[in-house]
Amino acid sequence: MQGQQLHWWQTRAFVVAMVIVATIPLLWPDIPPLVDLPGHMGRYAVQLDGGRHPWLADWYNFQWSLIGNLGIDLAIIPLAPIFGLELAVKLIVIATPALTVSGLLWIAREVHGRIPATALFALPLAYSYPFQFGFVNFALSMALALNLFALWLRMARLGRLSLRAIVFVPLSCALWVCHTFGWGVLGVLAFSAEMIRQHDLMTDRGPRHWLRAWVRAGLGCLPLALPFLLMVFWRSGDHVTGKTMDWFNWQAKMNWVTMVLRDRWMAFDIVSVTILFAILLKGVRDSRVEYSRNLGLSALFLLGVYLVLPRIVFGSAYADMRLAPFVFAIAVIALRPKRGLSMRSAATLAALGLGFFGVRIAAQTVSYAIYDRDYDRTLAALDHVPEGARLVTMIGRHCYDDWTYSRFEHIPGIALVRRHAFANDQWSMAGAQLLTVRYAAAGPFAHDPSEIVTDRRCRGEWWRPLKLSLAMLPRDAFDYVWLINPPAYGPEFVAGLTPIWRNGQSVLYRIDDRRTPNIRLDPELIPPRARAAWFSRHPA
Repeated sequence: MQGQQLHWWQTRAFVVAMVIVATIPLLWPDIPPLVDLPGHMGRYAVQLDGGRHPWLADWYNFQWSLIGNLGIDLAIIPLAPIFGLELAVKLIVIATPALTVSGLLWIAREVHGRIPATALFALPLAYSYPFQFGFVNFALSMALALNLFALWLRMARLGRLSLRAIVFVPLSCALWVCHTFGWGVLGVLAFSAEMIRQHDLMTDRGPRHWLRAWVRAGLGCLPLALPFLLMVFWRSGDHVTGKTMDWFNWQAKMNWVTMVLRDRWMAFDIVSVTILFAILLKGVRDSRVEYSRNLGLSALFLLGVYLVLPRIVFGSAYADMRLAPFVFAIAVIALRPKRGLSMRSAATLAALGLGFFGVRIAAQTVSYAIYDRDYDRTLAALDHVPEGARLVTMIGRHCYDDWTYSRFEHIPGIALVRRHAFANDQWSMAGAQLLTVRYAAAGPFAHDPSEIVTDRRCRGEWWRPLKLSLAMLPRDAFDYVWLINPPAYGPEFVAGLTPIWRNGQSVLYRIDDRRTPNIRLDPELIPPRARAAWFSRHPA
């Protein structure tokens, strides 16, 4: 590609620089401001406690099990004693976008022989919406999957097929343990690449037939198949819960495509996605640029999986959304110049791609700094929460989906980390998480999504209106109530609660009167099925 000379965007020094640049947004925040991450950190705190705080065992049951969702859960074990839990998590999260960038550039190098200038446009996808959502085990597994796919391609290029078959048996199992999704994507990428390689192998009668190439590709990918047995073992137990549902939700799938770079500023994020579409269109309309058959087929296979994948898999939501950015990423790095593209044009494309990445990184850095400031202001409430407190948290949000997430939805998990207090944001889904909630006294406020409150009943959601939550709260089960950006509520709902910290709308109450207030609620706040029972217990 453009002769033997390496250009500035194709050198190892440039790749190292891009990997370092990818870490910049996460350097300043104490806690990476990713939506679900604080909740995961709460689970790590219980996992690492080792019985030092016995009341945690009264609230939570933590039991090790071989599941395909253990990436950071395992990595935190050796790192937390060295760096402390919060810094260890931060270091692992920082490594994720760095590994994503290195994987994308390495794949491009293996497939094209040189890093094409257009590949730089894929790098902002290291901070894609699934990463912002805090799917940290998933994001880590995908970053590892990209690098393992590059290694798969490299070993094939060097003719080390027997060694590849040996080393990828344990590597695929380790990737599955990190997160099942990464292993699945590696399988799709490896199969498509192997199919092209087998087809291009020449025989006496010319290229192999596509059907034979398909069969031989399947045989070549057998070293990746052992996790199928782990999957059967994991999902066949009686303890496993969670449904697979919401197939072919085309409206949601279209939305995920527009949200692949969603963070804070809607117009900026959508313009950025439009740029990605423009680059992909260039490969179709510009005679000087083409798609690699290898990565082009990989992108088509991933697109097919994305279209077929339901929104909820085994109770885990946003399954299809997680794949959308990587369809884009593989499609973008599939582009490469043809002989008609001049060096000046290639250098211009590289400069534009680098500028695109730089602008996205700068905006991400500013965005995270703002989120970090909001975190610091809100987490100051924990200075007033004693260790081991029974804390219930209620976090306000709208029924509609704000483009800019507050990133507070699982902030109660930090109360578990710093104060070993009860947090009602923990997921409690047997078979999907190592931790389940056993605090029966908390009733409907034991686990996620009891921490999310609204100003009204939201159609199709489990969230409760704040007034309903305050009225039905079992005060005997808790010591403190932490309201974060709550919707409006009257003083009668907090009668018997003493405010001990306040910042703007957010307030921390101590429960001094454990009697449940008798409040006449608006019937519209109560689910229809529960209205009769509610009013029989709470007459006017």
